Amino acid sequence: MIELVPMTPDFVAAVLDGRREEAGALLGIELPDEFPSEGEKGFLGLRLRQMREDERFQTWCPHAVVLGGQMVGHAGYHGPPGVNSTQNPGAVEFGYRIFPPYRGRGYASQAAKMLMDLAGQRAGIQHFVLSVAPDNEPSLAIVRKFGFRQTGERMDEEDGRELVFELNRSGVASP
Repeated sequence: MIELVPMTPDFVAAVLDGRREEAGALLGIELPDEFPSEGEKGFLGLRLRQMREDERFQTWCPHAVVLGGQMVGHAGYHGPPGVNSTQNPGAVEFGYRIFPPYRGRGYASQAAKMLMDLAGQRAGIQHFVLSVAPDNEPSLAIVRKFGFRQTGERMDEEDGRELVFELNRSGVASP
């Protein structure tokens, strides 16, 4: 079973500064050699700025996906409730990435469920948003597995065209 370990600002800063051993020690995990990629450096830099500028982002932060002490990916929220591609104040958007050697084992599905459960525990959030590239079949499978429904499309500056999906776990129609 995986764990989600919150990435602290100190961890992210150490990763971005190339202080990998220090970063791993801060969270008590082992980092894979390929982490962070160039794309992940941009993402982590953005999250670090957000966490430093708005303390809510420290609660709604990225997490290391950890299996047996080894980081096998990362998953987390795009920000606090309301920071999502639908601008719904009662929803959170999240994403996930499992590193290639660990894909196909259900870890992304586990991380998605854990993030949704955690949002419910933290703030009663039951409305979730996912933005997925139309050709990302593994993520589209997760969308289908949890019953998300497509509610729109958007153009992401870095990722291009994405399909927007929403899920309301409370069973109540969303606003």
